[in-house]
Amino acid sequence: MTDHKRESGITRGELAQATGCNIETIRYYEKTGLLPDPPRTDAGYRIYSAAHATRLRFILRARELGFSMEDIRGLMGLEDGAAPTCAEVKERTERHLADVRAKIADLRRIEKVLSVTAAQCSGEDFPECPVLETLEGS
Repeated sequence: MTDHKRESGITRGELAQATGCNIETIRYYEKTGLLPDPPRTDAGYRIYSAAHATRLRFILRARELGFSMEDIRGLMGLEDGAAPTCAEVKERTERHLADVRAKIADLRRIEKVLSVTAAQCSGEDFPECPVLETLEGS
């Protein structure tokens, strides 16, 4: 394991375990440039630093909150190479919040239609079904 590890780093598998992130997801974030390529040992093994783990946790948390890859790129200053200002972060966050609120409103409308439609269904063994009629637009 000496070749796999340096005093100051961890392997991709250890990074995955430490962050709860799938190894393939880590590869994807490297490929898309969200996670910088780590240095390699003489044997060619990737060695990740604490900074990689911190950045990966940031990406994972932002994804949990529904931020797009583009937004995450902007929040990390990767779009134009400069760290974003608080005003820029706020603008992105408010735009994302508006999108989330619109989705919630859509889900509430869907819930209402499904609730009314399901209440009309007897659940009996008949070929006619109010749910299917609603879906057909009848």
